Amino acid sequence: MTTPIEIVSVGMVTAVGLDAPSACAAMRARLDGFQETRFVGSPAGWLTGAPVPLPRNWIGEKRIAHLAAGAISEAFENHPQARGQTALILCLPEEDRPGRPVKDNSSLLRRISEIVEIEPHLRSRIVAYGRPSGHVAFDQARRLIASGEAPYVMIAGVDSYLTGPTISHYLSRGRLLTADNSNGFIPGEAAAAVLCTRPRNNGFRLFGLGLSREEASIYNDRDLPLRADGMTAAYDVAFRETGIDMNRLGYRIADLIGEQYWFKQTALASIRLLRGRHEFQDLWSPAESLGNVGAAAVPVMVGMAWTAAGKGYAAGNPVLIEASSDAGACGAAVFAYGRTA
Repeated sequence: MTTPIEIVSVGMVTAVGLDAPSACAAMRARLDGFQETRFVGSPAGWLTGAPVPLPRNWIGEKRIAHLAAGAISEAFENHPQARGQTALILCLPEEDRPGRPVKDNSSLLRRISEIVEIEPHLRSRIVAYGRPSGHVAFDQARRLIASGEAPYVMIAGVDSYLTGPTISHYLSRGRLLTADNSNGFIPGEAAAAVLCTRPRNNGFRLFGLGLSREEASIYNDRDLPLRADGMTAAYDVAFRETGIDMNRLGYRIADLIGEQYWFKQTALASIRLLRGRHEFQDLWSPAESLGNVGAAAVPVMVGMAWTAAGKGYAAGNPVLIEASSDAGACGAAVFAYGRTA
């Protein structure tokens, strides 16, 4: 079994709260940040989105930098001893996504460091795979911590689907939720940060992680039927690393952005692996409150689980967190609170 890593602090900037406690409370209460945007969704009216209510109307890369910096600063405020010795892994949208709000990854990393007032760590890096970026980042983080290359790793995700080219692209493909399309997602934006280190206080830890790829992706050219082979494989690897079967899982958090494809994928993965007697396993999703927040999804979900465990309202222990991309990348991770083996 791979050596676990512990989550010691989180930060969030979302459409329902500009810090982690308020955002998690709002999501727990099933509040949402949905409102009409300046984009036309259909002849029937304006497109619904979930923008972050920032104090200033920053746009473009500057807005993205301030979103990320806010989440990172909050995580450092709750664990100040990590400043100056933390490697940053920045999760960003896919390089080829139309309307991507980031033009230069390295420039964004430098700008965020300046806002947060930290020196860029030599081991800092970019992971640009969209929603499952966080799973790739956690895989890299545990290697950095286990090897001693960095005592702390900050995994930060930031993304926005609220740009003109992005909206136009997904509208043309029938992917957005509009008055005449119920099988679509609500575009959103958010940033979240998770501070990781070596296990120390028997707290909230990552025990298992699985990465895989789905051949029957939402855009697969061969029109392959979805069997959820990719997500099932990711689940299986995560459970094997953790040393448990799925029937011992407490609950799940998934990036179910709203389209039927993702619900079917999650359901199929569960059906294929869940065996034997088990308790009810609840399924949470931040998209119910935030819409599709892309690369911020995994840090947001980990922040939700960490907060729920700390405040005693988690739906079980351990929790599995999953995410997947339009291109078929799949990730699953098992976290547990107070578990020692």
